[in-house]
Amino acid sequence: MKIDPAYLTDAIIDLAIREDVGDGDHTSLACIPQRATGTMQLLVKQPGVIAGVSVARRIFQKLDSSVVLEQRIADGAQVRPGDVVFYVTGRVISLLQAERLALNFMQRLSGVATQAAAYAAALSGLKTTVIDTRKTTPGMRALEKMAVALGGGSNHRMGLHDMILIKDNHVDFSGGMEQAIKNVRRYLQETGLTLKVEVEVRSLADVEKVLALGGVDRIMLDNFSLPDAKAAVELINGKFEVEASGGITLETLRQYAECGVDYISVGALTHQIKSLDLSLKAVG
Repeated sequence: MKIDPAYLTDAIIDLAIREDVGDGDHTSLACIPQRATGTMQLLVKQPGVIAGVSVARRIFQKLDSSVVLEQRIADGAQVRPGDVVFYVTGRVISLLQAERLALNFMQRLSGVATQAAAYAAALSGLKTTVIDTRKTTPGMRALEKMAVALGGGSNHRMGLHDMILIKDNHVDFSGGMEQAIKNVRRYLQETGLTLKVEVEVRSLADVEKVLALGGVDRIMLDNFSLPDAKAAVELINGKFEVEASGGITLETLRQYAECGVDYISVGALTHQIKSLDLSLKAVG
């Protein structure tokens, strides 16, 4: 079953509005005349990659369809302090209701995009692609993965539903690598599903087992040392895609890429980020 990212985005925005606005922004309702209109600007206060303008636009639309957002900088663009990403004009009460919601989403997503950009830049000139994982904020996965792509990374599977990834626990609970792969083959045949199959290996001996068994599309080298990763790539010799994972940092990323792997998955793209400093302030 494919899950529509737009549906997930709308669902989390609706939840965020209910959580923050509730039965009304009583401070703004008390302070601001109902018909007062104004303009705010989204100001960049820290260098990075901007992400989430499309989400902010959707928030404003949901709260007040008459609000007009004038975008000046595209999602995925590099920004510097002082840059204005967009101007938004409409009823002041609507703008104030949306202010924190828009900032919360955009600051976090821009932080993810900025992190992804740093990792992608470290792989410049190499064939290796940095990809994300399922280590995302619950409910925010579609948006955080969008931000990874805007920053120059790529997406791994969206969830448990769109790819088979045989991890160490699956192998252990199945009774071994051979049985796990056999179980997957039988399951796909019985269900008629056409899903990519990846298997996680923990040693060069595991690599040799998978090479003998076949039936997968990608091999994930989990927590391999650099010498073992290089040896594994040589063993696999292009028969399957190769992904390296586990404890790989920005400092060691390029060294693993130079071993010849196709992908490096990094959980830190989404779960160890610093939000980008942005502000949404009145103009004039």
